[in-house]
Amino acid sequence: MATYESLIKIKGSIGDLVFYSLNGKNVVRKKSGFNKTAFKKSPSYEKVRQNSSEFGHCSKAGKTIRNCIESYTKEAGDPLLYQKFAKLMTAIKDLDPVSERGQRSVQNGLLNKEGFKMLKEFRFGGKANISPGTYISKAQGNLVLNLGNQLLADEIVLITIHADFEVYSAEYFEEKLLRDQGKEIHFKKYFPEDRPVLYFLVLKNKDEITHMGFI
Repeated sequence: MATYESLIKIKGSIGDLVFYSLNGKNVVRKKSGFNKTAFKKSPSYEKVRQNSSEFGHCSKAGKTIRNCIESYTKEAGDPLLYQKFAKLMTAIKDLDPVSERGQRSVQNGLLNKEGFKMLKEFRFGGKANISPGTYISKAQGNLVLNLGNQLLADEIVLITIHADFEVYSAEYFEEKLLRDQGKEIHFKKYFPEDRPVLYFLVLKNKDEITHMGFI
């Protein structure tokens, strides 16, 4: 890009040059070599098309999840959370064991133990993560939140997320759980297991979030 001075102001293109005004200055640049038709059909752009398709999928999948927990994650105070979470989705997608390049998905990546582990280990800003000893098990038709050695909290919030990454939509159920003297908290099963169900746990003390993350 370069600026130019002339008594005649030119706007538009001449040959392979494009003339326009930017911030009050006359600017000229060469036309881009990008060709939409070639991008869509040329074999030389195959890997670029694959990367572009998967990048868009990961961005939308991440937004689908984040929309369900945004009221809590915004308290993480991390201005780069969007970028970090999109990067996480990409890493999980890369672990898809069944799909071809260009069609790999976050959903299949989460079926991989390593992919699900990455989701659970993701830290939201400066908030502490959930203890590895915290997990969910089944008991008599209901589900049980096992807190293990998790730090005490005076408020426990659990968000169950039933996401469809093919159409980028999700149902979710948010509930406050009551803790008695034990380490186990029983709660209802709200969604079928036709696709991955995610559980996001938030622990509070005196109305301030101390821990949050996926379990």
